Amino acid sequence: MRALVIGASGGIGAALSDALAARGAAVTRLSRSQDGLDVTDEGSIARALAPLAPPFGTILVATGALTIGPHGPEKTIRALDPAAFAAQFALNATGPALVLKHALRLMPRDAPCRFAALSARVGSIGDNALGGWYAYRAAKAALNQLIRTAAIEIARTHPQAVVAALHPGTVETALGPQYRAGHPSITPTQSAAALLAVLDRLTPADSGGFFDWKGERIPW
Repeated sequence: MRALVIGASGGIGAALSDALAARGAAVTRLSRSQDGLDVTDEGSIARALAPLAPPFGTILVATGALTIGPHGPEKTIRALDPAAFAAQFALNATGPALVLKHALRLMPRDAPCRFAALSARVGSIGDNALGGWYAYRAAKAALNQLIRTAAIEIARTHPQAVVAALHPGTVETALGPQYRAGHPSITPTQSAAALLAVLDRLTPADSGGFFDWKGERIPW
């Protein structure tokens, strides 16, 4: 089994890579810090993936950020900043979609394969009861729609594929420790093991879905 992890130098990405390797997978690990793969730059995605030859049975995109530069999650709509909003979409929505665009050729058409991108529960419109976090919520909601739409298309050519958005839980990483207060958290290793277990259980009938680390479907 061959696996590709984008964002493999981050907390969850590294844990996913290690967990896949422990299963016996041949893991290709790519990241911005190690390989110059910047998901906000389509050229860098194309260059990083071009040398790879198919097939890959598992492709995971573990990139993303809650805080970009000086801009943290907004508490009020009055705090919306256009540049920060655009940066959130570039990193958390457009980036994973561009990875899928260039990684599609690596997915086998005649065998099971899985593509998953890390989303977030706060990207759920139906589960939003608190408000705030405008840009991050909107970007993750956009990612969920991109995953859903791509899954419909990919099913026509890759009938055994599963394409999914996954919520990794509240994970103890550098993503935003100040925002974990009051929320039960898990380690990257625990999250990775749980996410892979969820992927194992998903079937092509689940493709295009949005699931949390416990395997529960999250409302759109």
